[in-house]
Amino acid sequence: MNKTTRSILFLSIGLFIGGGITALLDFSSEHQPNNHTSTPSKEKDPLYWVAPMDPNYRRDGPGKSPMGMDLVPVYQEESDDSTAGTVKISPQVINNLGVRTALIERKPLMNDIKTVGYVAYDENTLIHIHPRTEGWIESLYVRSSGERVNAGQALYSLYSPTLVNAQEELLLALERGNQRLIRAAEDRLKALQLPEYAIKQLKKRKRVSQTIIFFAPNTGVVDHLNVREGFFVKPSQNIMSIGSLNEVWVEAEVFERQAPLVKPGAPVTMTLNYLPGSVWHGAVDYVYPVVNKKNRTVKVRMRFINESGELKPNMFAEVVIHGNKQNNVLLAPKEALIRTGTMNRLVLSLDEGRFKSVVVKTGRFDDNNIEILSGVEAGNKVVTSAQFLIDSESSKSSDFSRMEEPQQNSKKQIPESADVEGTINSISMEERTVNISHGAIQKWKHPVMSMDFKLDKFLNMEELKVGMRVHFSFVIRDGFFLVTHIDPLSITSKNNNGITTGIRK
Repeated sequence: MNKTTRSILFLSIGLFIGGGITALLDFSSEHQPNNHTSTPSKEKDPLYWVAPMDPNYRRDGPGKSPMGMDLVPVYQEESDDSTAGTVKISPQVINNLGVRTALIERKPLMNDIKTVGYVAYDENTLIHIHPRTEGWIESLYVRSSGERVNAGQALYSLYSPTLVNAQEELLLALERGNQRLIRAAEDRLKALQLPEYAIKQLKKRKRVSQTIIFFAPNTGVVDHLNVREGFFVKPSQNIMSIGSLNEVWVEAEVFERQAPLVKPGAPVTMTLNYLPGSVWHGAVDYVYPVVNKKNRTVKVRMRFINESGELKPNMFAEVVIHGNKQNNVLLAPKEALIRTGTMNRLVLSLDEGRFKSVVVKTGRFDDNNIEILSGVEAGNKVVTSAQFLIDSESSKSSDFSRMEEPQQNSKKQIPESADVEGTINSISMEERTVNISHGAIQKWKHPVMSMDFKLDKFLNMEELKVGMRVHFSFVIRDGFFLVTHIDPLSITSKNNNGITTGIRK
C-alpha cells in the first residue's frame, strides 16, 4: 500500500470516529436534565420583621432591636377565603413570646358560685320584747346582749299604773261576784300581758302587786338590749330581742348574671376563718326577688344547723353554692378569651406555626373554663398566652371588624391590648374616667403604679365602686389609656353593724 492510500485511509477513520463522538455528545445533551427548570422556587418574603421582646418594634428588613437582639421575620399566608386573617410566625418568635396552647373540649361545667356572706339570726324564731303599757323598769335580770336565757327565765320587773288599776278592777269585780265583770277584768289583764301566775296570785291573795315580773317566752340569746333599770318604757319601744341559734341564716350576694344558677334547695358549703378546717353543709333557703341597682347583685339566704352554737351572728363566712352540673359542654380555658366591648375572640393555633383569630359566642363559666356556644369546635387548639399580639395581627386581614371604629388610614397601627388587675381609687362619672392602682405589666415593662383610665362608651360605670378589685383590659389610643373590658373581682359593702362584707367572683 502506497503512502497516499494510507493517508486517505487514516483520514476516513478519523472522520468516522469524530462523527460518532459528536453524535454521542448530542444524544447526551438532549437527555441531560435541565438545571434551570429544576431550581426550587423562591421562598416567600417576610411580611415584616419584629423585635422578639417588643412586638410594637417593626422594620421592613432584618436588623437589630433596641435591646440588641436580631429581628425575626413574620410571614402571612396568601389572602384567600380560607386563609383570611391567618398569620404565620417563625418558631423563634413563638418561643420568645412563650406561646402556650390548650384544646377545646367537651366536659362537665361546674356551676359553683363562690361568694362571701355573714351569719345572722333565723328571723323566723327571733322574738322582740315590747311592753303592752307604759311604765318604769324596776329591776333588770338580764345585764347584757349575748346573754343566754331559758324559756321561763325572769327578764325584768315593771311598775305600771295601768297594770295596778287593772288589778284593782279585778278585785272589785270579785267582791261584787259579777262573773261578767270578772271575765272582762281578767281579759284586760291578759291583754296587758300580765303573766298567768300573777292573775292566780291576785285572786288568791286579794292584794295588788305594784311591780310585775315578766319572763322569757323561749330559749335563746339576748340581742339588742335597749334598757337599763329605771328606764321609762312605752309600748312602741323594743326592750330586747331573743333569738334562737339552733339554726342560723347566712346572707350573701351573687352577681346578677349568676342569679339564674341559684335555686332554693341548692346545696351550700361554708367555711370560716374563725374555725379553720371545719366545713358546714347547708342549703339555699330563699333567693330575694330584687336586684341591688347599685351593685347589680341579688341577695341569697342560706340555712345552716348550729346545734353546737359555734356559728355566731355577724361572723364572716366563705360559701360555695353548688349549682347543677352540666355535662357535655364545649369549654375553653378562661385565660384564652379576648374580651372587647363588642365581641369575644379566641386565637386558633393551626399547623406549621399558623394562627387565626376568630369570633366566638360565650355562655356560662366557672373558675377555669368558659362555655363556647359558637365559633369553634371540640378538638380545636387555642392560644392561652401571648394571644393579644397574634390577635392584633390576625385581625388586620380577618373577616370581622375590630373593636375600634374603621380607620381612615389603613396603614395606621392598631393599638395592642394589655390585661391586668387593680383596685379602683376614684371614679369620675362626668369624664368617664377611673383611677386604678394596677399591677406590673411585664410585656410593656410598666411597674406597679396608679394612673387614670378612660372607659369605653360601651361599658356600664354604675357597676364600679371605689375600693373594688377589678380585672380589666385596655389599649393606648390617641394619647390616653382606654379600658375596653372590666370585670369586678370583689364588691365591698357594709352591713347594718358596720362590718364590711364582700362578693368574690
